[in-house]
Amino acid sequence: MQTENTKYKEKVSTRKFKPTFMALDNKNTIYILTLFLIVAGWMGYQSMQREQFPEIVIPYISVSTPHPGNSPLDIENLITRPLEKELKDLNGVKKMSSNSFQDMSLIIVEFEADVSVEQAKLDVKDKVDKAISELPDDLMDDPIVDDIDFSEFPVLNINLSGDYSIYELKKFAEGLQDEFETLREVREADIRGVDEREIKIHADPHRMAAYDLTFDDIEFAIITENFTVGAGEVKVDGTRRSIRVQADYKNMDEIRNTIVKEIDGRAVYIKDVAEVIDGFEEQSTISRLDHKSVVTLSIVKKSGQNLLDATDKILGIIKQKQESETLPADLTVTVTDDQSVFVRDQITNLENSILLGMIFVMIVLYMFLGLRNAIFSGLAIPMSMIISMMVLKQIGYTINTMVLFSLVLALGMLVDNAIVVIENVYRMMEHGVKPEKAVKNGTSEIAIPIISSTATTLAAFFPLVFWPGIVGKFMSYLPITLIIVLASSLFVALVLNPVFASRFMKLEDIRAQKSFKKYFIVTGALAALGVVFYLGGSILWGNLFILPLLVTTLNKYALKPSAIWFQYTFLPMLENMYESTLRKALGRSTSKWLLAGSLGLFLFSLFFFGVMQPNVYFFPENEPRTIYVTMELPLGTDIEVTDEVTKNAEEILYSTLEPYMDIVKSVGVSVGTGKGGLFESGRSPNKSLTTITFLDYQYRQGHSTRDIMSKLSNAFDGFVGAKIFIEKEENGPPVGKPINIEVAGDDYDKLIAVTEDIKRVIKEDHISGIENLEMDLNTNKPEMQLFIDRDKVRRMGLSTQAVAMALRTSLYGKEISKYKDGEDEFDIMLRLQDKYRYDVSTLMNQKMKVDKNGVISLIPISAVATYEYASTYEKIIRIDNTRVITLSSNVVEGYNANTINARIKQVLSDYQMPANYTWKMTGEQESQQETSDFLVGALLFALALIAMILITQFNSGAKPLIIIGTVGLSTIGVFMGLGTFQMDFIILMTGVGIVSLAGIVVNNGIVLIDYIDLVRGQMKDQKGLGEHGRLSRQDEIDSIVRAGKTRLRPVLLTAITTILGLIPMAVGLNFDFFSLFSELDPKIYFGGDNADFWAPMAWTVIFGLSTSTVLTLIMAPVMYNLAVRIRNRFSRKDEGELYEKIDAIK
Repeated sequence: MQTENTKYKEKVSTRKFKPTFMALDNKNTIYILTLFLIVAGWMGYQSMQREQFPEIVIPYISVSTPHPGNSPLDIENLITRPLEKELKDLNGVKKMSSNSFQDMSLIIVEFEADVSVEQAKLDVKDKVDKAISELPDDLMDDPIVDDIDFSEFPVLNINLSGDYSIYELKKFAEGLQDEFETLREVREADIRGVDEREIKIHADPHRMAAYDLTFDDIEFAIITENFTVGAGEVKVDGTRRSIRVQADYKNMDEIRNTIVKEIDGRAVYIKDVAEVIDGFEEQSTISRLDHKSVVTLSIVKKSGQNLLDATDKILGIIKQKQESETLPADLTVTVTDDQSVFVRDQITNLENSILLGMIFVMIVLYMFLGLRNAIFSGLAIPMSMIISMMVLKQIGYTINTMVLFSLVLALGMLVDNAIVVIENVYRMMEHGVKPEKAVKNGTSEIAIPIISSTATTLAAFFPLVFWPGIVGKFMSYLPITLIIVLASSLFVALVLNPVFASRFMKLEDIRAQKSFKKYFIVTGALAALGVVFYLGGSILWGNLFILPLLVTTLNKYALKPSAIWFQYTFLPMLENMYESTLRKALGRSTSKWLLAGSLGLFLFSLFFFGVMQPNVYFFPENEPRTIYVTMELPLGTDIEVTDEVTKNAEEILYSTLEPYMDIVKSVGVSVGTGKGGLFESGRSPNKSLTTITFLDYQYRQGHSTRDIMSKLSNAFDGFVGAKIFIEKEENGPPVGKPINIEVAGDDYDKLIAVTEDIKRVIKEDHISGIENLEMDLNTNKPEMQLFIDRDKVRRMGLSTQAVAMALRTSLYGKEISKYKDGEDEFDIMLRLQDKYRYDVSTLMNQKMKVDKNGVISLIPISAVATYEYASTYEKIIRIDNTRVITLSSNVVEGYNANTINARIKQVLSDYQMPANYTWKMTGEQESQQETSDFLVGALLFALALIAMILITQFNSGAKPLIIIGTVGLSTIGVFMGLGTFQMDFIILMTGVGIVSLAGIVVNNGIVLIDYIDLVRGQMKDQKGLGEHGRLSRQDEIDSIVRAGKTRLRPVLLTAITTILGLIPMAVGLNFDFFSLFSELDPKIYFGGDNADFWAPMAWTVIFGLSTSTVLTLIMAPVMYNLAVRIRNRFSRKDEGELYEKIDAIK
């Protein structure tokens, strides 16, 4: 039998794969190349930036145009519409949005993801330049065109507190700010909780009137007394000296004692009519941390810079300043919202998942192949990853969770090609073929099938590269990384592995009794050295030296006996069972019933999945590490009022958090700011933001932060005085609110009425889970409208502008000069005293100087103007040149956005919209629909690519159809698994998992079908039938069973390695190898952010691959046999005619 198999092997090995032959003929070159790849890959890996998610560059270009004194409606007509008219003709625009505010127009142009930011900005600027001639002539400045970079975000907050005044804390913060902003990684360090120093001249209107003074008089006095000027040069004793008049104010008393006017020989000083205060700008932000007032430095990273480097340098500066006592010891410095901690944890967890997966895979390889073959096959994992890192570094990728999970997903697949090659070579060596020839022939024989199987896997991921939009940009890292790493594994299997196998691979009988004495002597000596390191206090090195002894002991007493039992007891038993089962399955009637049963099982899985009704989400739901509580009071609310209401809310918040304070890291409050957004001002006195940060997942003592979020929502239900919005951090690309309804129409009043009515209809349906459905427009912005009599103003020698500026100076103030203090300059602001600024009667009686025919008189503003209270729009919103109002809401934790949106669509389906008014679901729903449509198309395109590759390989239509049928078998496992275990169906992750399965599961079918062809060819040769001869029914069954039994081991092995590589991620197993060796604590725990994010995709692949492997081992041979029987039934002629008829039928 051995001779017969050897002859067969020698005969069928006429295939010659040239790259393998060339590598074997130039082994030294390959050794050097391998060393180079290892060094280059490792250096690339070490130098790559680390970040949580890849930086997504989406071209958002803003056009901002200030035009003071104009209402939102005027801004829309005068500025926004003319600009939009030009911008609408731009190419590559995905969406154009505009907000016309009081005094300001802001347009955001979102381009398609494939448009470069530089080109987009240039195109927008060209269009804006063309539109300038259509804009008002009295614009203060031309429109400002800028790009919006979402990758520039705060990486940490530094909070300063202690027994110091707010001014002293600010000085410390400014010192740190100056140093931080010199770092190339930092774009800005924004100081919050305290405002800029300001010299205030607060005038008393009654005293000014008593002395017949106006703001202009005070301004003139300050300007003419506070200056430095060069007066030229003078010769003194032959030397030219420059003359500099230095009249800068040196202190507040100099300002107070400035003479404004002289009356009857008596000087009137500034102090006689105004207060001079050395203080701060009007308070715009208030910061607290854990109930204590703080000054906060918010550090924003530059785009493209390394987050971890930025954080390390910032913390290093703080430490250096503390050690040098530049920052005093009693100054408390608290770092919060440090993104680097989370990024490091996530990356470390994924790196450990890769190591853990590798260990699982290596153990399985050992069980199936023995130690030596396991080493050769397992070599593909580190080598493929090392090569991939070199390539990824060159194309500008960073180390992030997307890249690392791609490596986890590829982990088991990396050894697939190597397993098939090594197993084939080893089997040839068992039949007596010499190692060099066995490597050449064994690799060449299997090269085309594994190239084809790898190509089909790459074909499944290839369409994902062209995923459009921001979600596509985010997810594209997955297919690109997989394509690179799987291509690398093919290179390793066909070029590197054969060279090392020819040199080091030997036949071994795992049952042979080998002495472990020399291994125990060597490892024991190393262990003794490890004990020395222990005694010296180095646990890490001690463990590393003890590890070989532990591995050797484990191998001798556990792994090797297990491998012997597995290979010589369990596997033969499994192979015999498989052979018996397959023979029964290939029976005439059994085959038909099995095929019908598979189809029925597929249909049942869909029915079962529908009946179980698992939750459907667009993006994975995570356990938040940060919860944001945003409070919004009515527009116009003063910051002090907002702060008081926020303090009331804090009492409710702390009361709710009290049972969980052990897992709360910090609670930060910022009054005067919201969560931010494209059209949201950074400073909003009517808003506050409370940020609750929790400890890392493993330290939360089993508490669910999602439950805490739900309890907070319930606690604030019915809160009076403000709207409360509770959100968690975004876990992926920004896609908008889960509930987002855009209502569009022309007439704004009617549009508001329609939108409010839609809101009423939805609320009356009492849909559970809607947090707070609100319009993105405030229709009751309070204002005081002033009506100036132009005729009176002009007759009195004044102007409308002069009246407006007098009021502006009284209220807002006017910068009239600068106060120098060392290297710093501060504004000198002139305005009314606070007690008069907010008194309407005083404002209207504010005096203005009139010079008519040389007679100077003072008249009140009320003499030329009247006023009335009113409400107006906060802004006018337009999307793609149409007025739009958006109804949006978050979803209460625990509720399903898809279920809620489905109900909203049902409620609104019968709603009668006025003519030319429309509504549509956008935000997350729109992105979800786009993603679903793309994934369906990607799956179909992937299957078409796979089919083309298979048809090219097999020159047949039936065999590719059989192999592609295994993809359908895989979905049985997906739907049954998700339904049985009541797992959520995540459209993004589960969808990508199903597309990935299309490429993964066909590998088993390719290897199996290709080998059946080889065995049938062998049997035809033995029978002397020739290439087109026909085997008897029994010979057909024997050849199929023989091929199936031979390929059982590699098919199971490749499936199990892929599954085991994903198991740590699927179950959320976290195991820290570094802490195990350095602290003897592996820090094992289950769950976490990585598991929340990636587990849905991992389980999809596991369910699908496990089911398809079992079914493929039976159904692929059954379908192959049925295809042969159908083909034979058409004719009794030779095989060539049969192929022609089959081709005609196809």
